[in-house]
Amino acid sequence: MKRFLSLMLALLMLVSLTACGGQGGEKKTEVVVFAAASMTETLTEIGKAYEAAHGDVELVFTFDSSGTLKTQIEEGAPCDLFISAAPRQMNALEELDMVNRDSRVDLLENKVALCVAEGNPAGVNSYDDLAAALQAGAVLLAVGDADVPVGQYTQKIFAYYGIDEAAVASHLTYGSNVKAVTTAVVEATADCGVIYATDAFSAGLTPVDTATAEMCGQVIYPAAVLSGAEHPEAAQAFLDYLKGAEASAVFESVGFTPLSLRAMNP
Repeated sequence: MKRFLSLMLALLMLVSLTACGGQGGEKKTEVVVFAAASMTETLTEIGKAYEAAHGDVELVFTFDSSGTLKTQIEEGAPCDLFISAAPRQMNALEELDMVNRDSRVDLLENKVALCVAEGNPAGVNSYDDLAAALQAGAVLLAVGDADVPVGQYTQKIFAYYGIDEAAVASHLTYGSNVKAVTTAVVEATADCGVIYATDAFSAGLTPVDTATAEMCGQVIYPAAVLSGAEHPEAAQAFLDYLKGAEASAVFESVGFTPLSLRAMNP
C-alpha cells in the first residue's frame, strides 16, 4: 500500500511539473518580416532589442532584394510586414491589394554611394570619373541586377550620364542584391561598385561619391503590414516601434535618415 501511495505521489508531482513547464513555455507570436538586404545589420540589431522588451514576440526576418521578396509574397509566402528599398515593389503589391494601405509609411531614406576596391585600382574618385572610365572601357563596375532597387537606381545614374548600359555591359558585373555588389568591392573582384551608403558603412567602406536626387531620385524605403498578415496587430506594433526614437537612433547610426520620426517632429 505504501509503495502504491509513493508511486501515486510521484505521478502527481510529475504531472504538476509538466503543467508548470507548459505554462512557462507559452508559444510566442511569430511576426514574419521581409526586408531589403540593405537592412540586414540594422534590423537584426533592432529586432533583438524589441524581442528583449516584448517577451511574447519572436521576429522572423528574411533579407533579400526587394524584387525577390515581392515575388515571394505574390507567390504566397507567409509575411506580416514588408519593408522595401524602393516604392516600386511596394506599389506593385498595393495594386494587387496585398498591402494594408492604412499601415503604409515612408520609413527611411538612404543614399546611393560609389565605393572603390582597396587601393582604388581604376583611379575612380567620383561619378564623373566613373562615367568617363566606363565609356573608355577602363573600369570593371559592380552593379545590382535590373530587378534590384540598387540596380534600378544605377540605371538612372547611367541615364543621367547618357551611358548605354548594353554598350558597356562587358565592363559590368551584376549582383543579385546589394550585399553581393558590396562583396564584389570588398573582395576586389570589381574595381568599384554602386551600393547604398548604409552598406558601405557596414562593410567598412568609405564612399568616394554620393549620388544626388537629380541623378537617381530619392532612395525611399516604404514599409507596410500586408493584408494577408497572420498577425497584423503584432506586425503593426513592430512597425510603430520602427518609427520611434529608439529604432531611429540605430538607423541614423549607420547612415539612414528616419522619415517617419521627422514627420512626427517637423
